[in-house]
Amino acid sequence: MILCLAQLSPCWNDPGLGLEKMRKFAVEASQKDADLIAFPEQFLTGWDPDDTSFATKETGSLVGGMRDIAREAGIGIIGSFREESDNKPKNTCIAIGPDGDILAKYSKIHLFSPGGEDEHYLAGKDLGIFRYGSCKTGLAICYDLRFSPLFQAYRDKGVELMIVPSAWPSSRIKYLTLFTRSRAAEFQFFVASVNTVGPTPVDNYSGGTCIAGPDGTIRACGSGNEELVYYDIREEEVKSIRANFPVYRDYSKTDYKSLK
Repeated sequence: MILCLAQLSPCWNDPGLGLEKMRKFAVEASQKDADLIAFPEQFLTGWDPDDTSFATKETGSLVGGMRDIAREAGIGIIGSFREESDNKPKNTCIAIGPDGDILAKYSKIHLFSPGGEDEHYLAGKDLGIFRYGSCKTGLAICYDLRFSPLFQAYRDKGVELMIVPSAWPSSRIKYLTLFTRSRAAEFQFFVASVNTVGPTPVDNYSGGTCIAGPDGTIRACGSGNEELVYYDIREEEVKSIRANFPVYRDYSKTDYKSLK
């Protein structure tokens, strides 16, 4: 499966323009034989922990627009939106197939409390897992990368690829690579982090989009500019590494909660 990571600047609080930009790059990725394209966290509006405007339902025009783009370009899309819920919106990532069908949805579980996101958004409670071709794929968002148990939960479900849309600022960019590699090596799956680039009213972003293999090595990475990053994900490599170096089997032998 050829995965494309769209390292792009958001269209700040202009989701209509964001959809136009998404369409342009989805078509380009499809023409270059990509099967699936992933966009950064809250790409259509820009990530803002204080702003809940443009919150919409899964049946709304923004998700509908992404579904139309997937069908038109003939490519799977990983997008995100501010999802309406009972009291506060959720920061939600969505996987859409090339036929426009919704494959999975994941709402950010670990909200970025240093920026106040937890004051304005509601945390998710469920994993987001789907099969794309033969590859079992999971979703997480940005700050989630710091929380190893979430990725363990995905490993427990047999996930082979994690896709992580992000708005990871320049001031902490070294940690995006660090945690992407760490989660990949720890749980022996591919981890693809697609990051924002350029200045926004919230912070400055310098890209650093990267894909780590199940051995923890970086397989592809972006620069500090807008660009599309491609990599051919081969889930058989995950199976091989897990079989030949069975870390997880040995991990499961210990009841850590019983340790004193």
